[in-house]
Amino acid sequence: MDINIINWPQTALFPVLSVLTAIPLLTSLIVLRMTSATNSLRLAIASAIVTLLLTIYMISIFNSSEPGVQLFEQIALFNLTYSVGVDGANILFIAITAVITLLALIYLLTTRRAEDRIQVAAILGYEGILVGAFVAMNALQFWFWCVLELVPVILMTIRGGSGQKRRWVAGLLLQHWGSGLFMTFCGFTLLAFGVMGSEESLSFDWVRLVQNKNELEYGNLIFLLLFFGFAIRMPLFPFHGWLPILSQYGTVASTTVFIVGIKLGLYAVVRFILPVVPEIAAQWNWLVLLLGLAGIFYGIVLALMQINIRRLLAFSVISHTGMLVIGVFDFNLYGLEASILLATSFGLAGAGIALSIGMIYKRTHTAYLPRLGGMIDVSAALAFLFVVSALSTMGMPGTPGFDGIHLLIDGTIKNFGWFVSIAILVGNVLTAALLLRAFQQIFIAAPKRYQPNVKPSFQSSIAPSVRNEGIIAAIICTLLIGIGFYTTPWLQIIDQNLDRFNGYYSTTSSHEIQH
Repeated sequence: MDINIINWPQTALFPVLSVLTAIPLLTSLIVLRMTSATNSLRLAIASAIVTLLLTIYMISIFNSSEPGVQLFEQIALFNLTYSVGVDGANILFIAITAVITLLALIYLLTTRRAEDRIQVAAILGYEGILVGAFVAMNALQFWFWCVLELVPVILMTIRGGSGQKRRWVAGLLLQHWGSGLFMTFCGFTLLAFGVMGSEESLSFDWVRLVQNKNELEYGNLIFLLLFFGFAIRMPLFPFHGWLPILSQYGTVASTTVFIVGIKLGLYAVVRFILPVVPEIAAQWNWLVLLLGLAGIFYGIVLALMQINIRRLLAFSVISHTGMLVIGVFDFNLYGLEASILLATSFGLAGAGIALSIGMIYKRTHTAYLPRLGGMIDVSAALAFLFVVSALSTMGMPGTPGFDGIHLLIDGTIKNFGWFVSIAILVGNVLTAALLLRAFQQIFIAAPKRYQPNVKPSFQSSIAPSVRNEGIIAAIICTLLIGIGFYTTPWLQIIDQNLDRFNGYYSTTSSHEIQH
């Protein structure tokens, strides 16, 4: 199947995607060499604002009515290819990465971490790496970005994490991600040699991989290597063990950006599995269904047992991941667009919850639910941020999740039937109920243990922090509610090329694709 390619000079004034990747990476290097912590943070925020403005420009010139890959750039050097592009599958992930990076840097203004130049540089570097991975149209290029991602995540964990187990956490993360990266590298290599087996030159180029319709000799092995490698990154049950630990011991600023980063695994499935090995993916969707359903309810049960709000959030993410991966393997347009819309909206909502938890921790120095309570008297803005973000995860009307959940159920009914759809609905409601229960414990109920007076005085040094908290709450709540009431243009952007993805596996085995 031919893929329509629109090169960047046809629509843009400059190579937008390469610039979007380069700005945060270059700024992070400059920040490392600066001596003033204040100036370095100001430069980082300015860089994040510029990146966000470039993202808005990218969306403004993106033509949702034109199928194919847009803003395409490709450079070939010594048999290696640098290829980047955007379509409906990745453009919103880039946008949410830019938004949340800016919010994470604003959050640093409210903490002592603002003085840590390495922490600031790591956040900027992580933004550039995520953008680079999301826009990559070459499997090997994508893999190298995923390897580089380890650097800022481990650096932020060791430098800014909480507790005495930070190095152990970094080692655990390296062990899990390293095994996932090894599996995906093997899968990509087998795919590339499959292309070469069709009498073409060895290539990791995504367009070549999609267009190569020759039967792969090790198709099942390729699928399992790629899927399990990406499952660690999502993370999908039972490959999730690193996330609750990292969430508990990592910093809030890094966790906030990382909530978007964990969507990279789901995106990788959409980009490098569904259109590349569609028939084989259809044969294994029963396994994905079992893992997804198990993950939904496993996450709920484990979240119910948590007294640490950070771990509770981590297990709710694991539960949501089970829902999203089922939507991807619905093998119809409804499920696919629902998973992408929900992944972005859950990412923004998860960042809102993580930031509110961090700002509460800054005041109380605890993340344990029994020690919290009555925080609505301390900050109504944080209470509003938490509850709007929690409601966004359950598909409440007026939030992006409302349309996303409906599309997910429609797609799941078409492919898996009512039983699985009801299970997803029950799981989604229970996950949101756990978050709302946490809201009641943190903001409404009286604390079960003694808590010192943390109510701020606006004549104190905390006043600027309170203003920044209000800015963060206003931005996230405005985006969630605004997009929720008007999801049509965002769904049009997502749909731009997903119908072509749908076409890639429209002939697979027993699945009847319904538009």
